Amino acid sequence: MPRPGKSIRPWLVLLFSLLTLTVIDLSYGSVSIPPGEVLRALAGGQTTDPVWRDIVLDFRLAKALTCILAGAALGAAGLQMQTLFRNPLAGPDVLGLTSGASLAVSLLLLKSNRLADLPGPWSVAVVASVGCTAVFLVVLLFARRLRDPASLLIVGLMIGALASSIVSVLQFGSRSDDLQIFLIWTFGNVSSLNWPEIGVLTWILFAGLALALSLSKPLNAWVLGDNYAQSLGIRLQRSRVLVILSASLLTGGVTAFCGPIAFVGLAVPHLTRLLISTSDHRIMLPNVALGGAILVLLCDILSQLPPGPEILPVNAITALFGAPVVIWVVIRSKMIRL
Repeated sequence: MPRPGKSIRPWLVLLFSLLTLTVIDLSYGSVSIPPGEVLRALAGGQTTDPVWRDIVLDFRLAKALTCILAGAALGAAGLQMQTLFRNPLAGPDVLGLTSGASLAVSLLLLKSNRLADLPGPWSVAVVASVGCTAVFLVVLLFARRLRDPASLLIVGLMIGALASSIVSVLQFGSRSDDLQIFLIWTFGNVSSLNWPEIGVLTWILFAGLALALSLSKPLNAWVLGDNYAQSLGIRLQRSRVLVILSASLLTGGVTAFCGPIAFVGLAVPHLTRLLISTSDHRIMLPNVALGGAILVLLCDILSQLPPGPEILPVNAITALFGAPVVIWVVIRSKMIRL
């Protein structure tokens, strides 16, 4: 157990980085706004140009909060999955939840034209949530019967592969306009949420993180194996189901509102461990949540760097961070056998 001083310093560094990147994200865009003016707008004051205040509060603040919530949720879900499966390459989409959401959305956008004409911005989010929930129930059924986390990991990967193959078949016979809409959704989008949707995503994040923190003892015991966890009186089957529930809630909520955002849950726990050398999940979970928020904010800033009105997809930027981390983890853990 690290001393309090050692555990609080990295947290302060992450918190300062999060606040700094938030101000930068609010400042940067098609209209550049000085950081001082951004702080003045957030404090409720009047900016030099009244339009700047409207841009910050009415448009960019919602996007920045979405980045923070999505990154925190995916980071916490990724840490839980890597601990549960004791696999450094496990991520929040390892159980097939993202693929289930993609399958449901593809049915909505590619085949069910009547559903696609539903009023309001909630139709895609609701359908994606249904897809995540359906896959979660299937995985939960297997989790009650399989005692080996590795077997459950394989089941999740196969469910994801099955859902992805069905999506490919649906894409093959769809119209080009519908394909374009679905393809844009798969890129991930953090700029289209309204305030009611952000409120729902906030509650999802708090519920998932609260459940994860309550499972800190089982997660800490799992680091040393099932036998050690059982010797501490941990009910493995019940704890496994609750961990899956927490990770599914966090991943499903983000996927429903923002689309699939890859590599964040996989990369953030490893990047956070470079700063914090502890396996105590009471310390790691809050810090990984901060790290996820920082990474998605940074990716959102980088997605706006190319000149012109077009903004790069978030998934394209997260892969730039995630792919090198995967290669580093594979080499470091000597999983490649020459």
